[in-house]
Amino acid sequence: MQRPLRYHALGLAMLGLTGLGAGQVRAQGLDCLIQPHQIVQVGSAVPGVIEKMMAERGDVVRQGQVLVQLQASVERANLALAQSRARIVGEVAAAEQSSEFALREHKRAAELAQRNFVSQNYVDKAATEAQVAGSKVTQAKERKTVAQQELEVAQAQLALRTIKSPITGVVTDRFMAGGELVEDKPLLRIAQVDPLRVEVVVPASVYGQVQRGMQATVVPEFTNAKSRSAMVSVVDKVVDPASNTFRVRLEMPNPQNDIPAGLRCKVDLGVKIPATAPSSLPVKGSKS
Repeated sequence: MQRPLRYHALGLAMLGLTGLGAGQVRAQGLDCLIQPHQIVQVGSAVPGVIEKMMAERGDVVRQGQVLVQLQASVERANLALAQSRARIVGEVAAAEQSSEFALREHKRAAELAQRNFVSQNYVDKAATEAQVAGSKVTQAKERKTVAQQELEVAQAQLALRTIKSPITGVVTDRFMAGGELVEDKPLLRIAQVDPLRVEVVVPASVYGQVQRGMQATVVPEFTNAKSRSAMVSVVDKVVDPASNTFRVRLEMPNPQNDIPAGLRCKVDLGVKIPATAPSSLPVKGSKS
């Protein structure tokens, strides 16, 4: 029993060759499909209630743009408290001054002890006080470091409530609205349409002629559409034995977003195909 063909979605009745004759002919008008470069479903890393949706279906969004704001009153309060703690510098300054005074006292005690003006016990006491004062400086600095780390945690927790776009693209779907509870479901779907991805199925007879980096010409099946230049980005390393074809992916710039994804197209890869190659391939029922 033959296995299902993997290329049914692209239409295997596709190899529309023109000018077939003896020998080889140029492959003009191979059927292809224009798709988004990538599709991302935007979700939230934390549960919460939507405070505001800032993007609608059809909006063009930029990478890093704020799309959704979750309610974050508690996180903002925690951030303000952490900022106040991190700004406190008096404890460290006071501990450093006490340590400096204790060191001076110890130095004077040692000098007096050399002249037999004070006992060794007094010197030991001054040394101990200097060590304790130094430890207090260390503790104050450690508390300052912890306060700074708590500030960073509060900032990160608040940042999780602000959902930004991971890519530049077009919002194709909005699944939720303001006031709804966010848990594990996506909020938005974004399609990156610059560059576009062009998928084409090529007969195995030209395997090796199509290489990454090659330029090709793509004509979208779109009213008044002009030919576009595209570059081969992926060449499959496996040939489908049922259809004797392999897939090629091209990258096509679309800076003005004037070519929508989902269109069928024709592509000229600029390679020669033997005249014996079939002009169409049978399509058998498959699950794709």
